[in-house]
Amino acid sequence: MELRQYIAILRRRKWIIIGATILGVLLAAGLSYLATPMYRSTTTLRVATVGSNITNGRTDISYTDRLMNTYSRIVTGGSAAGQIAQELGLAERPALTVELIPNTELMRISAEAPDPQIAQQVADSAAQILIARSRELFAGDNQTTIEILGRQIEQTESELSALRTQYEQLLVDEEADAARLNAASQNIALKERTYTTLLDEYEAVRLDEAVRTNAVSIVEPAFAPREPSKPRTELNIVLGLLVGLFAGVALALVRENLDTRLYTPGQIEAITKIPAIGRIPAAQNQPRLVGMDGMTTFQPQVEAFRRLRINLLSFVPDGQPYAMLVTSASEGEGKSTVTANLATAIAKSGRSVVVVDADMNDPSLHTIFNVSNDRGLTNFLTKQVGVGGILQETALSNLQVIACGSTMLEPAGFSGSPQLTPAGLSERLRHGSELLGSAQMRALLS
Repeated sequence: MELRQYIAILRRRKWIIIGATILGVLLAAGLSYLATPMYRSTTTLRVATVGSNITNGRTDISYTDRLMNTYSRIVTGGSAAGQIAQELGLAERPALTVELIPNTELMRISAEAPDPQIAQQVADSAAQILIARSRELFAGDNQTTIEILGRQIEQTESELSALRTQYEQLLVDEEADAARLNAASQNIALKERTYTTLLDEYEAVRLDEAVRTNAVSIVEPAFAPREPSKPRTELNIVLGLLVGLFAGVALALVRENLDTRLYTPGQIEAITKIPAIGRIPAAQNQPRLVGMDGMTTFQPQVEAFRRLRINLLSFVPDGQPYAMLVTSASEGEGKSTVTANLATAIAKSGRSVVVVDADMNDPSLHTIFNVSNDRGLTNFLTKQVGVGGILQETALSNLQVIACGSTMLEPAGFSGSPQLTPAGLSERLRHGSELLGSAQMRALLS
């Protein structure tokens, strides 16, 4: 299928597309209007990290990532949300989200609530809980290490004091030799180095604890938002429009695929394998009969009927009478209008034409040609009047009209009769001229 065919389908089904688009916009706007406004408040925290062991003085990226993810799980866990709900007296646990800002030590804690003040309080409480949990976490980990180092320092101090006392006693002892004094001095020096090392480790652990327990700090406190973050009405309407548009196009294509009706001459030619003999352009505010009095306002339509006349007469031997049936599948498709204008075009070419209105459901040719419907085809078929009594003159001398007639007949009663066919009517009328008949296909097939 070519692009222009798709465009033609979309034009033909434009009301489906427009309706689906409008429905999508209305649904999006309605849902946005009915949704409870939600306010989002955010606080930004800094997590200072250097490594799993601060004494190495180098940044451990993997440790930093693990620590940030740990803090994220602490905030979004049920324990923190339950504690916040209890502290603030909330009926439900608040909704908390954490965003880790890439390549930084920053993290955002966001809270949503129907009230902007509640949203701010929840975000602040979550930040304070994280700070407290961080201190508890690292204080608990380092406490045992500090205690062990403290006991070792005390023991080393005691041992060092004993060694110094022993050395002083050796100094006053006259029997002490140089070897014993030298050994005692070396023991004191070794113990002093051990003591210094323990003091350095103790100070490093204490500093590590101090840094880690204060590693989380608030950079930007939360504030009460002025505008709700949800629903995003403008975005929802745009999405509704796009969804409705795509749904409308899809429905239009499905409807077109399921529709068995023909809309264009090209479709008719493709199905019937027969070329069209003429196309009549549409016109607004035109009379049903054009070209009768030389009007040129609707020249495209007049020329179209002339071309149709030429195409039709090319199949008819010169001077030979013939009959033609103009019909349609349903009412309102223009068979009477086409019959009248085609008859006028043929008559203006010099041929004699008789127009017969065989549409017994909705006769209208008498109105178009401004003739009486008191007598006509039905009166002739019921033998109430002869041929001379039903032929009526028009503004063109070689164009006559047989109206439908005043007698009410069931089309089904004559649809199978040879006398209602164009050839049968021509034979009964015994009129040596072209015969144009207008009838409904529904009546012919009933």
